[in-house]
Amino acid sequence: MNIHEYQAKEILKKYKVKVQEGIVVDSPEKAVAAAQKLHSETGTAWYVIKAQIHAGGRGKGGGVKLAKNFDEVKTLSGQILGKQLVTHQTGPKGKKVHKVLIAEDVYYPGPTETQEYYVSILLDRAKACPVIMASTEGGMDIEEVAAQTPEKIIKEWVDPSIGLQPFQARKVAFALGLQAHALKEMVKFIINLYQAYVGTEASLFEINPVLKTSDDKVLAVDAKVNLDDNALFRHPDLATLRDTLEEDPLEVEASQSGLNYIKLDGNVGCMVNGAGLAMATMDIIKLSGGTPANFLDVGGSASAKTVEDGFRIILKDPHVKAILINIFGGIVRCDRVANGVVEAYKNIDHIGVPIIVRLQGTHSEEGAQIIEDAGLKVYSAILLKDAAERVKKALHA
Repeated sequence: MNIHEYQAKEILKKYKVKVQEGIVVDSPEKAVAAAQKLHSETGTAWYVIKAQIHAGGRGKGGGVKLAKNFDEVKTLSGQILGKQLVTHQTGPKGKKVHKVLIAEDVYYPGPTETQEYYVSILLDRAKACPVIMASTEGGMDIEEVAAQTPEKIIKEWVDPSIGLQPFQARKVAFALGLQAHALKEMVKFIINLYQAYVGTEASLFEINPVLKTSDDKVLAVDAKVNLDDNALFRHPDLATLRDTLEEDPLEVEASQSGLNYIKLDGNVGCMVNGAGLAMATMDIIKLSGGTPANFLDVGGSASAKTVEDGFRIILKDPHVKAILINIFGGIVRCDRVANGVVEAYKNIDHIGVPIIVRLQGTHSEEGAQIIEDAGLKVYSAILLKDAAERVKKALHA
């Protein structure tokens, strides 16, 4: 589960990670009040206005602005709020900005130069342990750094059975070229960041940039955090951070029905059970000349209602020209799926697209008989090749 920058920074503060202070607001008037409060608490005279959306590249898309007084805070926040912000991660449609973070300016003059770094912690699946990644090239996309100057990426693996050791944090800080007080600050930053990563059972903590200020403080200017959905039942406080406004409405509706659904930009709706079969089904659709419109896994406990809910969600996508139901009855019973298809036909006013059904496995014969007896306008298939041919004919009918 992705969360906003301002939420990520609140988590970091709980683990004593220093951050760029800020206040989240949803109106220009509140933005001015937030700036005034920051001025009284931190002494900052300039303010950074940052769009809060689940996507990177906000600055390049016009979602990050510097205001030098309260009037500019009101004007610039008004320009960003309600904007459909387009970045390289949002796609051409962009995302609407509902909130902005009014943050203090931390690039102030001082005895030393400011310096931006990159620090992240994530799971290295190949080595089955967390890895700390760091670079002196803060503020840049890490993918670009990896492609052009891979030698500038520092990696330190952590044994999860003993946790991060102080010498490892010092090793990373030394590799970044830090000295004296700034080095000590970076060591504390990395240790506390690791505690946040472990404590929240996150899949990713990415801080870009980590700023060494002109007076040698080390703090998080931005923060991208991805929480592990599978661990949220142990963290009900973190589960409340979910912002459904940032998600596709169909995906939100599917999650409420207990369905694993991901919307894609295709024309053939898929309903399957099991992630592996879903991938194979999408390959079949591509081979047939179509493109998958979604990933929809009804799971092993599918009922007639689950299947009907899946139908409704797929049909809400206007780009869907055909639906392929591909079920292998191992845990789920094919007759249950068949009953769901029949009930969906009865309860949904109009299904205006061809439906191809492939049922194999437990009670598959009973399932096929249920659909045949119902007299539905569907195409049956036994082999995957047959299903592909049916999809191709449906798309070109």
